Amino acid sequence: MFTSIAIIGRPNVGKSSLFNKLTKSRDAIVSDFSGLTKDRNYNFLKLKNKKTLLIDTGGIADSDESINNAISQQAWIAVQESSLILLILDGSEDLNKEDLDIIQNLRKLGKEFISVINKIDKKSNSNVKDDLFKNGIKSFFEISAEHSLNLSELISYLSEIVPETDIKESSDKKVAVLGRPNAGKSTFINSLIDEDRLIVSEIAGTTIDAISIPFEIDNEKFLFIDTAGIRKGYKYNHKIEYFSFVRAMHAIEKSDSVIFLCDANENIVDQDLKILNMIIEAGKPVLFVFNKIDLISKKELISLYTNKRMQSEFMQKIMKVEISAINKKGFKKVFKDINFLIEKSKENFSTSQLNKLLNKFVNASAPPSVAGRQLKFKHIHFAGTYPTTFIIHSNQDKKIPANYKKYLENSFREELHLNSVQLRLIFRKSSNPFDGKKNKLSTRQTKKRQRLIKHKHKSNN
Repeated sequence: MFTSIAIIGRPNVGKSSLFNKLTKSRDAIVSDFSGLTKDRNYNFLKLKNKKTLLIDTGGIADSDESINNAISQQAWIAVQESSLILLILDGSEDLNKEDLDIIQNLRKLGKEFISVINKIDKKSNSNVKDDLFKNGIKSFFEISAEHSLNLSELISYLSEIVPETDIKESSDKKVAVLGRPNAGKSTFINSLIDEDRLIVSEIAGTTIDAISIPFEIDNEKFLFIDTAGIRKGYKYNHKIEYFSFVRAMHAIEKSDSVIFLCDANENIVDQDLKILNMIIEAGKPVLFVFNKIDLISKKELISLYTNKRMQSEFMQKIMKVEISAINKKGFKKVFKDINFLIEKSKENFSTSQLNKLLNKFVNASAPPSVAGRQLKFKHIHFAGTYPTTFIIHSNQDKKIPANYKKYLENSFREELHLNSVQLRLIFRKSSNPFDGKKNKLSTRQTKKRQRLIKHKHKSNN
């Protein structure tokens, strides 16, 4: 199975710049200083009708410093678990020992790699192309990631060689089960199906792959995807953990909805919020499930909900359920809510329905003036799912106050029952169709104007 594409190279050759350009994001920090990328960055690379995971890595360098060795080790883990490697070289310099060592190690590992000469916009007397020929590399791409030169050629090539997904899509409702290690994900699914199909252990990190389990209830077919626990900070000291994380990312991407499992014995932590945010960024609806409630008192349960993180605006938008996986308590509520979220996430909304609601919200709270102009909303229409997207046309787009945007979002959420469903409002400035155009006069108007002009001339004389 094709897993991912890793971007590697020595420090400051432009790996993060290329990563940002290919993923159309700003996930990776870019600077003239080397060594800023210490852990792996990840995002999906979209290639026509294909999609694959792209991994940005820290610079591989020969160094006695432990931090640099750790960064290099992380990069090589990404190499080992990826199906294709993009080797980035600095086109303004000759190949050095670090470049040659990387090439040699890739060949030892038997890894397919594409050589990419970056920074071709910089004037130099570099012999990097001759150096590649001397080392048996006769084909390569010459680009400038910073200025997007020749990137289309590289993207086109990747589109050709990256295979179509070999996973057959089913009509079952796909639900990914995520959470920190040992939250009870496998126990939860085992209890659902009354079968010990998944390995359950008190040792955190037993599940190392995403496992799909078909399940049916009330004539509704589900496909539950059990994933490995995602560790704090997304820092992986072992390749198995990294590979598990990649699988979890793919599970989110394939799912119709996500169940996020949290151990009720533990307070919600920043790591939980990071995982939840990752799900939300993927546009997938999420159900927050407190597991192991049989192990805590009612007072302790109440204290969980009064936690500052649970009281945040972020968490208030997410539906919550309490269960005991080992005692099979709360399962009916889970199925009911997850089915509701999937159906809501796939729902289409008519233009007339949305415009009636928009007018209702505007009448209830008039939009403010922006730069001396009254903010006016002309119309709204539905634009797609995952996330549910509405496009609002107005006489402004970038200058709309954030608090009024939030007001509209919350109003639509409440009216359309979109809690836990990812909602995106896009504001577009409608252009005036008559802007820059002159009215075309009728024959009668033209003659009248000519008479007025003639009369004016006579009066002046």
